[in-house]
Amino acid sequence: MIRSALIIVAQLLLASLAFGHEVRPAYLEIRETDAAQYDVLWKTPARGDATIRLEVQLPDTCTDVSPKSIVNDGAAQAVRWRVKCDGGLAGQNISIDGLDTPMVEAIVRFERADGATQSVRLMAGEASFVVDKPSTFWGVAAVYLPLGVDHILLGFDHLCFVLVLLLLIRDVRRLIWSITAFTVAHSITLASASLGWVTAPSGPIEALIAFSIAVVAAEVISVNRGEDVPGSSQPWIIAFAFGLLHGFGFAGALSETGLPADAVPSALLFFNVGVEVGQLIFVGCVLTLAFLLKRIWPRMISPASTTTAYLVGALAAYWTIDRVVSIV
Repeated sequence: MIRSALIIVAQLLLASLAFGHEVRPAYLEIRETDAAQYDVLWKTPARGDATIRLEVQLPDTCTDVSPKSIVNDGAAQAVRWRVKCDGGLAGQNISIDGLDTPMVEAIVRFERADGATQSVRLMAGEASFVVDKPSTFWGVAAVYLPLGVDHILLGFDHLCFVLVLLLLIRDVRRLIWSITAFTVAHSITLASASLGWVTAPSGPIEALIAFSIAVVAAEVISVNRGEDVPGSSQPWIIAFAFGLLHGFGFAGALSETGLPADAVPSALLFFNVGVEVGQLIFVGCVLTLAFLLKRIWPRMISPASTTTAYLVGALAAYWTIDRVVSIV
């Protein structure tokens, strides 16, 4: 049953998988430094010299008091400057122009001089907010948990890995162990990288993530041919090893978004919980489709499994080559 997710899932996903990159939101941080003065950090995702066209709209009472410093590291463009806002920003409206599609969003963090913070998630239809009360623990959860869910459900390369892993597994016990191993592994590297304990270059990590998908897809094809491969008997080992790589990928996206300085543990926790929720949603959908396919068209289970593995493997091979070329 687990291996029969197949043609239906492949047709739903592969049409939109060609780019293999997840949506990465912009990040706006405004810190009150003195009476009516604020330091502004505005980060937008970038690919080389291209950035998403978004504009921060502060109240008319705000004027720049320092030149803008712009740094583009190829993954994100960061702009820093200082503004003075007559009367302060309390009760004022701040908006972001360009959030007019469902695939673009922004995380906003406002910090008052007393250390109190407010975190907001802006997207199409909700592109502005009013500076008011600081965020609570649950306010941080309301921002970062949905962000984690979106990240995994729109991170097509991560979904492809989970899909081929499901095709490789033959029974429920091994499925539980494998999903647990993948969760533990990516949680370790996500936390370690986000807290700055370890670092890894994003280019090679993304290439290795794509390669991990191709490897597991090849394992699925070998198993369907009747060959004995290590991954079929102990899939949790593969899930854990490659889960470490995927955790670096999650951390890379989260670092480009940013973590609130006074709520790093809770933001990291809820982002990771969101990733797990999104992963469970996807697994549930795959298993449901597998059950339906087995009932409706049982003879197609094996050939559809092999076909899906070939399609996902070929796509992963393309991603690997494309990402390696982008590094060199």
